[in-house]
Amino acid sequence: MTSSDQISDRTSLALRSIVVLTIAIVGLFYVKWFPYYNRAFVAAANHSIGNSILMGTAAAPPAPSWDAALGYAIAYGKAIWQAMVLGLLLGSAIQALLPVEWISRLLGRNHFASVAVAGALSIPGMMCTCCAAPVVAGLRAREASPGAAIAFWLGNTLLNPATLVFMGFVLGWHWVGLRLTLGMLMVFGLGYLVNLIATPKEAQVAQADITDRVAKSEATAASAPGVSGAFANWFDIFVRMSARLIPEYIIIVLLLGAARAWLFPEIGPQIGNEIGWIVALAVAGMLFVNPTAGEVPIVQAMLALGMGAGPAGALLMTLPPVSAPSLAMLVRSFRPQVLIFVAGAVVAFGVLAGLLAVALKF
Repeated sequence: MTSSDQISDRTSLALRSIVVLTIAIVGLFYVKWFPYYNRAFVAAANHSIGNSILMGTAAAPPAPSWDAALGYAIAYGKAIWQAMVLGLLLGSAIQALLPVEWISRLLGRNHFASVAVAGALSIPGMMCTCCAAPVVAGLRAREASPGAAIAFWLGNTLLNPATLVFMGFVLGWHWVGLRLTLGMLMVFGLGYLVNLIATPKEAQVAQADITDRVAKSEATAASAPGVSGAFANWFDIFVRMSARLIPEYIIIVLLLGAARAWLFPEIGPQIGNEIGWIVALAVAGMLFVNPTAGEVPIVQAMLALGMGAGPAGALLMTLPPVSAPSLAMLVRSFRPQVLIFVAGAVVAFGVLAGLLAVALKF
């Protein structure tokens, strides 16, 4: 390779990196940071950030029907569509524009350092679980370790600073302490455990895949210098990712919107702090999907209707981090055993949160 080719490659890499960084900063500022900054003042002044998307001002969700499904899908879509587009842009850009060795070096090793870095990188993301899923898929395609990808995924919701601020003004700062303590254990602890359960064979396959991808990347760069090929590949990955993820996402959201009345019964004092209710709502919260910070008005409305603190604590921990749609979106990025483990662990943390809320007399 001549010196002029090396300069061209470095220029191409710099341009591609700047594009990814610009999309992340500008996109997050427009979709997340600036709107949430303004919303924090609303939460402080009104001790509310709006009605519950689950059931509005009613004591129970609407009965299962096509109207219930479509109504929830439209309301949810309006709340998250910009973040979903951003997630798809970032997830595809990571795969097409960044060198595989960058991601694998930063997040690819099966130790706690990769998990810690991924968890820290998730904090400014502030995305809901479904909008973060395309970025997680992009990281896994670029050989981020399973644990690091899980930490990034969970951290977007559980360590979201805006949600914690809203929660403090709306529900009380004691709830923030509970959410933050258990949230950090979930993000970093589950990420570490997921890396531990990776088999040696998986590690070998991942390393071989990294070597193969690097070789292909170098061959592509040698045969087609410049950025046109990279940006064409970005467009292709974006289209394919959107075509694969969005239809299954819409279908599951419609089903959950219709099934709200089955997942969440009529809310009132009859839903107390019994362990059965805590477990049931922990499972329902893990399966259900809601927009970023949507759990705050949901829990606020349920507490106002007389529901016990135990089930409220369970929902506060299980509604944000995963959902049936986001699990389906990542089924090709992780072994099924990993996703089942994470979903079960989220339910367990929800039950623990409910029991702690009761014991601490929230």
